[in-house]
This record gives sequence, C-alpha cells and structure tokens, in this order.
Amino acid sequence: MAKNKKKIFLFLFLAIFLFGVFHLIFNENGLIKYVKLEKEINSLNEQLKMLEEENENLVNEIDSLKREVPAKIEQIAREKYDMIKEGETTIEVNEVDEDDK
Repeated sequence: MAKNKKKIFLFLFLAIFLFGVFHLIFNENGLIKYVKLEKEINSLNEQLKMLEEENENLVNEIDSLKREVPAKIEQIAREKYDMIKEGETTIEVNEVDEDDK
C-alpha cells in the first residue's frame, strides 16, 4: 500500500512539474515570447544605431553647408543637380549586365 502511495505521489509531482515547465515555456509571457522579444530588441537596437549614424552624417552635412564649405557645395551641385564646371564634358556610362550578352 505504501508503494502505491509513493507511485501516486511521484506521478502527481511529475505531472505538476511538467505542467509548470510547459506553462513557463508556452504561456503568453513565457520563454518563447521572451526569446522573440529579445531578438526584436536586438534588431531595433541595430536599427537605432544605423539611424543615429545617418542622423550624425546629415547633421555634419548641414553644418558644412551652413559654413559654405566650397567642396561640399560643389559635391552636392554635381551629385544632386548634375552640374558641371565650365569647360568640363559630361560622359554617360551605360552598364550592361553579363546576362544580357
């Protein structure tokens, strides 16, 4: 009789333990959700870092334009507005894919 009580107690303990483990892993605030949120946080931190770098670059560009740095003004005129200096010639280059040959 004592053996049966031990088996029942062991079975109940094991069942409650397994239920607790499954609950910790699969509930709405469980381990799986935690791992997903951790990945999302890492991804957002990387995005934030890239945006901060881009923001810093834009602030530097604005600063150089405010100070009227000739090289920066020339660079923007050439890249954005396709302007050329007097006496220069524009050459267009058409790239051909290897697959089109």
